[in-house]
Amino acid sequence: MCRNIRTLFNFEPPATPDEMRAAALQYVRKISGMTRPSRANAAAMERAVDEISAITARLLGELVTSAPAKDRDTEAQKARERWRKRAERTNIQLRSRSAR
Repeated sequence: MCRNIRTLFNFEPPATPDEMRAAALQYVRKISGMTRPSRANAAAMERAVDEISAITARLLGELVTSAPAKDRDTEAQKARERWRKRAERTNIQLRSRSAR
């Protein structure tokens, strides 16, 4: 999955239409391979983003879970910690390679 597409389900407060649209845009860009479509493709891509945004809103509205809603700040902190650990491992690996 594209790293820029974030999980939107089961958060408090719920995902906003802007978040859903941003995820749809990332998805359309990823599958089309285009970040800036030509004028000939712009309308098709815009329609796709609109439709995927609507489908995303419907999906999120229909999903159910018994798990407690996640807190955005807590999840963001966990993600930063995972990134820090990943960066540390990468730096250690790079240093050990250069020492050879």
